[in-house]
Amino acid sequence: METHTHYHAEDNTFSIDCQDIILREYIVTDLDAFHSLTWQPEIHEFLPGWNVAKEQREEWLIHYEIPENGQFLKAVAEGGDIGELRLRLGIVLKETGELIGWCASGIKDELPAPNREIMYAISRDHRGKGYATQAVQGMVQYLFEHTNVEVLTAIALLINLPSNRVIQKSGFQLQGIIEIDNESYKHYKLDRQNWVNQK
Repeated sequence: METHTHYHAEDNTFSIDCQDIILREYIVTDLDAFHSLTWQPEIHEFLPGWNVAKEQREEWLIHYEIPENGQFLKAVAEGGDIGELRLRLGIVLKETGELIGWCASGIKDELPAPNREIMYAISRDHRGKGYATQAVQGMVQYLFEHTNVEVLTAIALLINLPSNRVIQKSGFQLQGIIEIDNESYKHYKLDRQNWVNQK
């Protein structure tokens, strides 16, 4: 899958153009849609703690997530050394412009190093259409082509079969089972060289 990164001149937002979706940095007007997504039972079942009050979500979005995206993109522009910065991108359906999920990358301390994780969530109304796989592959390609990241990881609960399929289809290799907070996850890894060889 070929992806293209660009900035929209009118609002200067960064985005990654995938097949049916666009990954783009969060904007303030995403708040309502983002908040609704985090309260879908199908999402907070697998991401407990994300379904916070709207005021809390607004504070995180405006004071932490949007500014840190800016720091991440600045680090990429200055040579690609992203350290422990997180990148959080919304998944937007090209056809409608609707925010239908998110895809993020950041350090997950519970995993063995190197532990830059890719994680994502998608609305119950848009599952089974390959959008999550496009998002993960778009994020992977961006990180390997524009940053100093050498290894990416992903985890999925054993019972979350669709999520495991997305990770496998994106080229990640199963490393084993890992326990986090008394839950069992499949733990996957993808290194840059394997990704280059798969292309």
